[in-house]
Amino acid sequence: MFNKRIYLITENTNFKKDFDFIRQIRRASISISSNIAEGFERNTDKEFVYFLYVAKASAGEVRSQLYLAFDLDYITKEEFEKLLESVTEISKLLSGFIKYLSKG
Repeated sequence: MFNKRIYLITENTNFKKDFDFIRQIRRASISISSNIAEGFERNTDKEFVYFLYVAKASAGEVRSQLYLAFDLDYITKEEFEKLLESVTEISKLLSGFIKYLSKG
């Protein structure tokens, strides 16, 4: 759902001319879910935790890019706040999962 929202928001006309930025924010967004999936398939908690950290870093990258998109008036304040809330929640969930898996 988050990735879809990033894709839809980057389709708006404000983004249209900034191809590099569109590719970067989309790539970072996809990296979150892709790294979770790849880590899960590794079948060890240690490797899974590593990939969760990579996913969390990608969430931080998306968060930074959302601030830039807002500063450049590519997205509205409402869009920014909703997406920022979502990616912040994703990051918190990843932190909790990392903490849980690291205890074992």
